[in-house]
Amino acid sequence: MGRGVLLTSNLPQLQNLIKRDPTSYKEEFLQQWNHYNSIRQIFQINPDENAQHFRELVAFIAQVAQCYPKETAEFPSQISTLLLESYGTLSPDTRKCLVQNLVMLRNKNVITSITLLQTLFPLLPRTTSSSLRTFIRKTILSDIRTANLRTKNHKLNRAVQAMLFGMVERGMDAEVVGDKGKLKAAAGSSGNGEEAMWAVVLTKELWRKGIWNDAKTVSIIALGCFHPVVKVQSASLHFFLGSDEEKEDSDDEEEDLPDVKALRHRREINKKTRSGTKKLIKTMKSVKAKKKKRAAEISTNFPAIQLLNDPQTFGEKLYDLLNKYDKRLSLDHKILIMQLLARVMGGHKLCVLGFYTYIMKYLTYHQLRIPSILVALAQSVHEYTPPDALTPVVRKIAQEFVHPGVGSEVIAAGINSIREVCRRQPWAMEEDLLGDLIEYRKSRDKAVTAAARGLLQLFREVNPGMLKRRERGKDASMGIAKGSQPLPFGHSAEAAVDIEGLVLLEDHLKKLREEDGVASGVEDEDDEAAWEGWDVESDSDEESSDGWQEVDSDSDGDLEISDSEDEDGKPSKKSKGKGKAKAKDDDDDMEVEEGKEQENPEEAANRISTLATTKILTPADFALLNDLRIKAASNAVEHGGGSAAKRKLAALESQKKTLLTSDGNLADTFISENDILGPRKKAKADYAERIASIEKGREGREKYGSLKGKKNKDAPSSSTNREKARNKPLMMILASGAVRGKKKASLREKQRKLRAHIERAKKSH
Repeated sequence: MGRGVLLTSNLPQLQNLIKRDPTSYKEEFLQQWNHYNSIRQIFQINPDENAQHFRELVAFIAQVAQCYPKETAEFPSQISTLLLESYGTLSPDTRKCLVQNLVMLRNKNVITSITLLQTLFPLLPRTTSSSLRTFIRKTILSDIRTANLRTKNHKLNRAVQAMLFGMVERGMDAEVVGDKGKLKAAAGSSGNGEEAMWAVVLTKELWRKGIWNDAKTVSIIALGCFHPVVKVQSASLHFFLGSDEEKEDSDDEEEDLPDVKALRHRREINKKTRSGTKKLIKTMKSVKAKKKKRAAEISTNFPAIQLLNDPQTFGEKLYDLLNKYDKRLSLDHKILIMQLLARVMGGHKLCVLGFYTYIMKYLTYHQLRIPSILVALAQSVHEYTPPDALTPVVRKIAQEFVHPGVGSEVIAAGINSIREVCRRQPWAMEEDLLGDLIEYRKSRDKAVTAAARGLLQLFREVNPGMLKRRERGKDASMGIAKGSQPLPFGHSAEAAVDIEGLVLLEDHLKKLREEDGVASGVEDEDDEAAWEGWDVESDSDEESSDGWQEVDSDSDGDLEISDSEDEDGKPSKKSKGKGKAKAKDDDDDMEVEEGKEQENPEEAANRISTLATTKILTPADFALLNDLRIKAASNAVEHGGGSAAKRKLAALESQKKTLLTSDGNLADTFISENDILGPRKKAKADYAERIASIEKGREGREKYGSLKGKKNKDAPSSSTNREKARNKPLMMILASGAVRGKKKASLREKQRKLRAHIERAKKSH
């Protein structure tokens, strides 16, 4: 009896005893379990009664739940139901206690991650406590990151992505309110869209940390671009534009790397021991491995715009949103939509021709944020854009921006924007308009002159036939004399028949087969192994069902698949019945093989490889292909290939460096406002600015006077000759009469001066 009373009143002691010996204290636990059930029923009716005791019982059962899994099977669902159904009536302490104990059950593997996240996701938009909201957010992110730490947990990722899709889709039926004028305050005060906002925020965080980098993640945020709440739209648009630079969380364990330089310095100062040396080497290896892992995660984090599903439909929806709600959306938000639409059109070579008609009404020099609008216009143009749709736009820019009635910076911006449009589609320019714009190269303003010269240089390269004879330049005139003319819009020089450098890869693989003598079955296994680590998401259960279709090996069709690596010169079974024609083909093949051994490098470069039609190239093959091309270019440079070979080698090396150091940001491929505005000189200050600068310089000193020689003196006076002599240059002092007299003085004069000095010193004392 005494033991029972003691254990009933002291739950921490009972918890400790149960963890040590669950079987012996099962009766005491069941007593507390029954007590918990009765308190829970009372708590559901009146949450304020026995709240403290209820929290203690919940914490106790959560600590020992793994010891009695059958008895506590319903405990997690009871906590989840209480949080989801009665969240508004619970006190803040009770909410925090229930959430923490639910997370504890997940840490003890009593519940799965999906069960925990299904409870935490609905709580994010409902909670008002910043500390609890931060705790829930960090728990969600850390749980998903831990699940995907070693390998991708596709089951959990699909479940979480489905929940995030549902959070965004639930508010899609509402009407777009907008954020212009009075609608801005109404949109900010309304609580709609909180659930979708949290879904977008969490998805962006998982993408930024490199945990998710697939097309499904991009689809969630792409859906948020069309959400009725403008705040959700803005967050989604900023994700694709890459304009919201978010800092890494301070609790991110992967970012907290030790300072190797400090460890080495400490090693030099402290006493040298073997254990200290081993620890330093181990730390350096771990830091190097983490940096390499992080670089690998970043390099596979593809740009989000490139992973869009059906970009044409996405671009058309963006244009419909822009055109339909033009009066409701503010200018800043419309510019965001314009920029994203322009980047999607430029990146995927799309044609949304209504966008150019829509943007023409904003092409005036007094329009707010006109540089951003001009950037969006130029970014949307590509080589497949019809010139008929761009010619009115170019003419409108020239009429509004390039005339004597505006400032020089406006003219420079107009010519630069026309140049960027024509760089992507030269056929949008008219010949008479081009002649007028080029005349501005004689302007006195440096920015206008640079813009006009840039336009002239562009057309000297792309279409010199539109220029007058004296404006074409020597190279362009020589090219026209030889008969080289640019192809009209829609024409192509020649179709692609081969991958550049594929012959090198084919010869390399053939050489490896000859050296190793690998069988065809082993090669197939090598091909499968080459794909490991390169696929973004692969599931063996699903790929067989919705991926490649299986074909029976003993079907009667004429389909014959042959891998170039498997050709070992032996005829197949099907070739036995071909007769003399097949034998003749075999003889021709033997002659071709003998001829290949004697071909020179030029013929090898012109030879077309069939490797791409007989083998599925893996990403590892393409990486090897780049290395082989660089090696071949290096050999060409070493054997006197000339400047062309050096330029090709530099281009290949820069391309490889870009692929290795790519961080998923396409900002370098997009133009900026500086490209449109051009070089600008500092504007001359007006009268008010000059007076303000003068007044600022007079602070802290007396009016129009110098303080030199007047410091710490009763009567104002200038400095003495002795004070001035201290600041005289050394060469002036050496050339003075006193110094030269001392140098030329005789011994008698020096004795007399020394005696006089001694006498004066005695008198002074």
